[in-house]
Amino acid sequence: MTQHLDTIANLYTAFGKGDIPAVLAALAPDIHWTEAEGFPYGGTYIGRDAILQNVFIKLGSEWDGYSAVSHELIGSGDTVIALGEYSGSYKATGKSFKAPFVHVWRFTDGSIGSFTQHTDTAVVLRAMS
Repeated sequence: MTQHLDTIANLYTAFGKGDIPAVLAALAPDIHWTEAEGFPYGGTYIGRDAILQNVFIKLGSEWDGYSAVSHELIGSGDTVIALGEYSGSYKATGKSFKAPFVHVWRFTDGSIGSFTQHTDTAVVLRAMS
């Protein structure tokens, strides 16, 4: 369990540094990544490249200072729950936001096999309009 918690903690650290290759390397090749319905990039993406193209590149190109900071990690078996906060400023409007999140990470065969996002999508969408 400690290994899973360390992996997820390191993943948030890498994301915070903009080290997307390190984030992608921690993911299983066939990971199922689900962004919340109503979120700007909502849907399920399968595989690292789909996540890179449909989530990470958009976050990097459409937002200034976008961050996902985990404040607490809770683990049980092959599941890690992250509680934290998103923030950023949408380039097209100049509006910023802060929104709490819950991320559910599930490990399969030692790597991250799935990710599910829970957040207040309305807060994010207000920054985009």
